[in-house]
Amino acid sequence: MRGTAETLRTFTPGLRVVAVEPAESAVLSVGPSGAHGIDGIGAGFVVPLWRDGVADRIERVATAEAKAMAQRLAREEGLFAGTSTGANVIAGLRVAEDLGRDATVVTIACDSGMKYLSRLEL
Repeated sequence: MRGTAETLRTFTPGLRVVAVEPAESAVLSVGPSGAHGIDGIGAGFVVPLWRDGVADRIERVATAEAKAMAQRLAREEGLFAGTSTGANVIAGLRVAEDLGRDATVVTIACDSGMKYLSRLEL
């Protein structure tokens, strides 16, 4: 997220960046570390590449929400993605709701659902 945010900001001044972390292990937003089921995010500690100020906002997403969204994306949109993408979409929808109808919100589908096939229960 850091490299993407820093690069996009050079092209889009005023860009707002939202980090997504598991609600069950919300260390970036100074919460407790814990077990969660969102593969690819939420290491349980602040990783060395993280820099305060890169994100304008940190959105906590529960594992159950991320999993449900990954299932919904597959069923309704034909997008076969994993739980980290589900978490990103949940966060994006929350941001869009806060910003209103005229805002443009972009998120990243960062994984395929292939390795989650047995766990997504599509």
